[in-house]
Amino acid sequence: MSKYQRKVLVSTSAGIALENMDIMFLSFSLSTMITTFGITGTQAGFISTITNIGMLVGGIIFGILADKFGRVKVFSQTVIIFSLASVLMFFASNIYLVYLFRFIAGIGAGGEYGACMSLISETFSKKHLGRATSTAAIGAQVGAILAAVLASLIIPLLGWKMLYVIGVIPVLLVLDIRKGLKEPESFAASHKDKSAGKFSLLFADKATAWQTVGLSLMVTVQIAGYFGLMNWLPSIMQKQLHLSVSGSSLWMISTILGMCLGMMTFGTVMDKLGSRLAYGVFLICSSASVFLIVLAHDKWTLLAAAVIVGYFINGMYGGYGAIISSLYPTTIRATANNFIMNVGRAIGGFSSVVIGFLMDHYSLVTVIIFLSVIYLLSLAVMLTLPGLKAMHSQATAPEH
Repeated sequence: MSKYQRKVLVSTSAGIALENMDIMFLSFSLSTMITTFGITGTQAGFISTITNIGMLVGGIIFGILADKFGRVKVFSQTVIIFSLASVLMFFASNIYLVYLFRFIAGIGAGGEYGACMSLISETFSKKHLGRATSTAAIGAQVGAILAAVLASLIIPLLGWKMLYVIGVIPVLLVLDIRKGLKEPESFAASHKDKSAGKFSLLFADKATAWQTVGLSLMVTVQIAGYFGLMNWLPSIMQKQLHLSVSGSSLWMISTILGMCLGMMTFGTVMDKLGSRLAYGVFLICSSASVFLIVLAHDKWTLLAAAVIVGYFINGMYGGYGAIISSLYPTTIRATANNFIMNVGRAIGGFSSVVIGFLMDHYSLVTVIIFLSVIYLLSLAVMLTLPGLKAMHSQATAPEH
């Protein structure tokens, strides 16, 4: 990597980490928030839904703006929005203000992804794009760890509202982003095109429309598996293996470690063997590996299962930025990244509700079968996307 490429990767990784840190704060502050405002579980659950809706709205708006006016500009603006919205949580005196501030935070967080992935794809060569976007996506897991550490330190001493004041930190990052980054040359050549940021181009013809819908379905499965595992399985493990909260936390840390290792590997596999083969292998292994959770019978087998399951189910996450950026032209690249990712987030986020229903009425085995089947459905969708087949052919073609 050149010095500038390294700066792009560090800046985008940091932005993604801080965004996910802010989103994950809710997981750690929700129980005390319920007590503070005297709200029901349904009202509390709606906070996450409101955030996801904000992310979809922000993704569409800022994706278009990033294609029209610049990746760096929009990256900076979205970071400022979710940072300030986070700080405003300190002044929330009722649940309705919480809804408002989390909706605004969602707008900023949802708008950032497309700008980041477009900036990376226009800075790195296609030969190394999978590794670059996967490395940036690891920032999300770093953000989750930061959220857990900060929550354990701040909430017991200063309360949950002070946790959100930490959200002002990204504003300081923006100062460095604006100073050190410039718009890619390919964007400079395309943003004056009348088609720049034209949302309808995501559905310009039948093939492109199915590509957009198909990728959205794949991301939905990706997000559904992630949130299902991260939100529910620690509780399941506490019951199944009679683990303490600290024991289930160890499971979560192990899962995140496996996810990071999976992302690092997946990017390299994708660059070497093509996206189609990489996704095919990881989706099949994801479908099979989730059954390891049922087979875990003590802390050590649980630890091994956590690393393996995390490795496969979230290893693929970083690859979406690369394939979406490769399949859509510069004029609608950020729009495509934001729309596809945030549709997946908005729909996939409901997996926690589905898994909760299955746990109430059926069993853990039913949950595992549900997760296994959706990965196979994602595989079936992936195999129908002609754009991925063409990318695979190009990646594996012999050099002349």
